[in-house]
Parts: sequence; structure tokens; C-alpha cells
Amino acid sequence: MMIQRLLQSFLLGLVATVFSLNAVSETGKEEAKAFFPDADRVGAMSGDKPAMGVYQDGELAGLVFETVDYAPIPAYSGKPVNMRIGLNGEGEIIGGEILEHSEPIVLTGIPEKKMDEFVDQYVGKSIHDRMRVGLSSSRREGYDYVDAVSGATVTVVVMGDTIMRAARKAAVSHGLVAEDAVDVREPATVKTNTYEQAGWETLREQGAISKRHLTRGQVDDAFEGTEAEDVDKAPKRARDDTFINLYATYLNTPTTGRNLLGQEHYNQLMDRLEDGEHAIMLMADGRYSFKGTGFVRGGIFDRIQINQRDSSIQFRDSDLVRAPDFALEDTPTISEKDIFIVREQNRFDPAAPWELQLRVRRQYGALDSTFVNFTLDYQPVQEWFNIPERKALSDGSDQPLWVSVWQDRQIQIGVLGAGLGLLVFILLFQDWLAKRPRLLHPLRIGFLIYTVVFIGWYALAQLSVVNIFTFTNAVFTDFSWTTFLMDPMMFIMWSFVAATLLFWGRGVFCGWLCPFGAMQELINLAARKLKIPQFDVPFAVHERLWALKYLILLVLFGISLQSLGAAEQYSEVEPFKTAVTLHWQREWGFVLYAALLLVIGIFNHKFYCRYLCPLGAGLAIPARIRLFDWLKRHKECGSPCQICANECEIGAIHPDGRINPNECHYCLDCQVTYWDNQKCPPMIQKRKKREKMARTDADDSKNKTNQIPAVEVTS
Repeated sequence: MMIQRLLQSFLLGLVATVFSLNAVSETGKEEAKAFFPDADRVGAMSGDKPAMGVYQDGELAGLVFETVDYAPIPAYSGKPVNMRIGLNGEGEIIGGEILEHSEPIVLTGIPEKKMDEFVDQYVGKSIHDRMRVGLSSSRREGYDYVDAVSGATVTVVVMGDTIMRAARKAAVSHGLVAEDAVDVREPATVKTNTYEQAGWETLREQGAISKRHLTRGQVDDAFEGTEAEDVDKAPKRARDDTFINLYATYLNTPTTGRNLLGQEHYNQLMDRLEDGEHAIMLMADGRYSFKGTGFVRGGIFDRIQINQRDSSIQFRDSDLVRAPDFALEDTPTISEKDIFIVREQNRFDPAAPWELQLRVRRQYGALDSTFVNFTLDYQPVQEWFNIPERKALSDGSDQPLWVSVWQDRQIQIGVLGAGLGLLVFILLFQDWLAKRPRLLHPLRIGFLIYTVVFIGWYALAQLSVVNIFTFTNAVFTDFSWTTFLMDPMMFIMWSFVAATLLFWGRGVFCGWLCPFGAMQELINLAARKLKIPQFDVPFAVHERLWALKYLILLVLFGISLQSLGAAEQYSEVEPFKTAVTLHWQREWGFVLYAALLLVIGIFNHKFYCRYLCPLGAGLAIPARIRLFDWLKRHKECGSPCQICANECEIGAIHPDGRINPNECHYCLDCQVTYWDNQKCPPMIQKRKKREKMARTDADDSKNKTNQIPAVEVTS
């Protein structure tokens, strides 16, 4: 009886599993047909990695797969973003959709529609394209860029890399393309010290010059069976006559270029080429021209084409350079020769084999014509090139993704570095500047504007308490610097803030580098200029309100231990995402909340920073281990003098004169007062003492002068 029940349970489970798998399979087929509506059949592909194969007329026409099976790259949350991608037989992406993600910024700030629009930008892109997310103002040649999503930099960069890596791996894994077809290594470079004197025949024997000889009979045979087979057909006696002797060579290598062109013309040609450009010389003799007579200015040379791997290169008139006379004396008869420039964006690899395709066209009617193609193969001399090691396809690219991101944002990094360098100067020479308030005050206002405009709205480098939770979560799970290096501006900011915590405490960030804090301070400064009344709470109440931000931090941290996504949602207590990262482009509730905090800041200086900011609380805790105390105090501060305590707009100075480093925003106003000998009582006393001593010295000197006896002069 027991055996019978176990058998029944096993059979029921087996049936349920079969139905479940069948349902999943049918779902996958329906989703695949959404990308390929004209497909005849959809079926699971064999192999280690799952994918749905799409067939048309019995042939494999494309693939549909999930990126997590091929490139599970961790995004900002530490987990990959899973997408479904459709790939056609030519390796082009024809569709994509996001299936699953755990990105906090997307869950609570960025509309899903924007992320879908980002994925849609890859439709029409090929696995052979070199893609980058458009993060830089100066985009590099040779790359195809897509637009980033503001506020989700790390996420979309990882998503873009995931799409391309997964598409390449899926295409190779299931035989859609050969692995060599998606070789993404850097092109080889020419060895400039390989010159050897050589004549035409020597260059031919080395393979530096390739040749294709076509007879009229060979061309006629190629047109057999076409409507143009009798057009311009050679008589039998002329079938062996030369149709074209076609030569091709690569000129960047010194042995080829200098021997063919001569030293002077070779140098001129190399000076003309930009980085990554190549010069190919085509030469011919015979009855057929590789350029033709129908070429028009601004058009394309339609008779020739360079093919390398799966890439094709066509030439325009701007790519043509007239070839000088040969420097060699043993050249064969050449009636036509020209130099063509291969531009950097073609990603031409001079050390890889390539072919020259010659198109021969015949017209058989007033408007009708047909053509056949002939190829000339070129095998470069490998010893003349520096060839980078080929990366395995699993490596994805020649360098880590974060390196590419940093390269694309060099200008932003430079501007941020200059700003942080200026701030270090201000902090190191704060005493010198505090003695010169007419210089310090406009310098500080200018820096606050820089913080709001550049660090905040442009570079989107507004730090958040979520960054602390993300870092903490990474430390206790699968920590990787790569995730944090993906956003260079945030990485530099956090590194700088971590260093300044040890030297100066929390105040450097809160008082100088926080865009929302700078926004509040500038608004309050304008309000004071306009004589708008300020409302401050008594110090006893003010001191207790400090605890609010620590309670908020504690609650958010507890939530983050359970769910980082939930902590991101509750961290909307920070208005940073609305006012800075998303440029106020959010639902009205978030906008109203951020605007209300700024309005309160008109009447109460940096109200949010002082009482509600969990990020400030999070920075204040490690700041307690700071190594130095740079803010100077007199023994009279607090007893009896209360000038600094009354003037501190943050309220970080206790009535007894102590500066609370956990609350200080390092505005340096108290230091300006400290050195002011017209305002600070101890400094006033010192000034008066110096003045009194100076008067006494002056009086003594005058008295001594008056006491000198007159000397009678006699003749």
C-alpha cells in the first residue's frame, strides 16, 4: 500500500513537471514569435546554453535567448539584469525586453519606460559593432553610441555590455556565426623599424603585393546563364586576352611604402593619416578600370570594396589620394594606380587577411544590368606588425568595462579633479584665507554654485545613504570593486570624502560637496540678503533634534539588511534623487516634498541637513576617528564670548564654546571671526595691546629725539 502511494505521488509529480516544462516551452515559443512573426517553426536549441531557435523555410533564421544564461554581469544592486534578446541570422538585434532586475534606482526613481527605451536603442545593432553608452561629450571614433539614462549610469552601462556580450556568445554557441567573426581584439599596429630595401618582385614574393589576373574568357564564363552573357563577349581568339591585371598592397608598412613611393612621398602620406587610418594602393592594367568612368563627385567607388571578416569597406571620393610615380624601376606596366584611405571607424586590422572585391557590371537593357564579383586575396606579412593577443570570447572585450567608462568621461573627471584640488587648497590654507574674508566668501559662493551645477546636475555625483548600504551589503556578500568603479564620478567623490573624514570630519562633504546642501545654503544666503526673517529654535531643542537623523539612519539600515530594494524605497526621505539626479522630473508628490524642504530652508538655515539627513548621520559616525582638529579656538570662547556660537548658522557651536565636529559643516565662518581683530574680543585685545605698544614705542622714540642736545657749530 505504501509503495503504491509513493508510486502515485511520483507519477503525479512527473506529470506536473512535464506539463510545467511544456507550458514554459510554449511560453518561450510565443515570446520568440513576437520577435519573429513570420517564423515557420520555433524550437529549443541543443547545447549547454538555452535558446529558442527560429526557423524560416527550414533554415535557422535567428535566436531568442535570455542574457542571464550567457552574461550574468552584476549591476549596481550586485545582481544581473536579465533581458530577452532576439537575434537574426546576420547577427543583428531585432528586439529586446527587460525580464527581471533588482536595481534600486529603477525600482523607485527611474520609470520602467525609460529603461525599455534604452534597450530599444540596440535594435538594429550588430554583434560586430563596438558599442558604448553615451557618457562622454567627446565620443571616440570607431564606436557606436547609445544614449544613457540620467540617474542610472551604472545600471545602463552594465545592461549595454550584457546585451552585446550575451548576443556574441549566443551567436557563437549555436552556430549563427563563427567565433573568429566576433573577434573584438584591438587591431594590430605597424612596426616602424622593419624597413628593408626591396624591389617589385621581392615584394611580390614576400606577399606584400597581391595580384589577380583576369582574362576576358574568365569574365565571360562568370556571366554565363545571366541576361548579360552575350554582352561584350570576347571572340574565341581573344578569350585569353587580359581583362585586368589587378594589384593591391598595404602602404603603412615601411618596407612596402618607402620602396614603392620613395621616402619623401611615404612620409607625406603617413603625415596625412590620422591615428587608426590605413593606406591601401590599388594598381591595374588592362581593358577594365577599377574606378570606372561613371564616378561622380561625392559618390562611392562602386566597383571596388574591401572585405575583412564580416565587415565591408567602401570608398568615397574623400578617401582617394592620387598616387605619385613609382620609386622602383622594375615595376610592370601599370596604367592605373590610386591610394585609398581606410578610416578609423572601420576598425580595419592590417595584420588580418582581407580581400579586394572587384565588381564587373554589364548592361543588357536601357535600365537593366547585372554584375559579378571577383576577389583578390591579401595575406599580410605578419612579421611587420605588433599583433595584440586575441582575447577569448568569454572575456567579452579587451579591457574591463569600467576602464572604458573612465576613458569616456575623462573631461568630467578632469573638471571634478580640479574642483577637489581647489577644495584641498582651501582646507590646507584655511587660516590664510580666513584672514582674508573678501577672498574667502566669494570663493565659497563660487564653489557652492560649482557643486550644484557641475557635481549635482551635470555629473550626477550626488552621494546618498543608499551608497553606504550598497557598500555594506557588498562587503558581506560578493564584494567587487568593479561595481563601484563603473561610475567614476561617484567613486572619486566617495574616495575623496573617505579621506577627508579622517582629516577634517563630516563637514567637508556636508558644507562643500553636497549639491542639495549647497542648494539650500545658496537659497538661504539670498533670503538673508533680502532681509527675510530667520526662525531658529532654542539650543536645547536644537540639540535634541539632531537625534532625528540618526534614528532615520538606524531604521533605513535595519531595512537594508533585509532588503536593499526596500531600503532604497524608504530612502526617499532624501530629496536628492528628485532635486538633483532626476532634475525635478518626477511625480508631483516627490517634487512637492523636495520643494517644501527648500522653502523651509529659506527661513531656517539648512533645516534638512541639520535634522533629517541620514547621509550626514552616516558620515558623522566614522568621522569621530578624525586625526586632526583644524578649527582654532580661544580660551575665552564660550566664557564669556558667545559671538561665534550666536553667529553659527548651523548651530554646531555649544554655549560653552565647543565645536561639535559631528554637526559642523566646515563653512569657516567661525575661523574668519577668530582672526578678525575688529570683532573677536581676544583678537581685539591683542590688537589694542599691539597698538598701545606701538604708540609707546613711537612716543619713546620722539622723546629721545627731543632730548638730543644741540651742537654749536663755529667757523
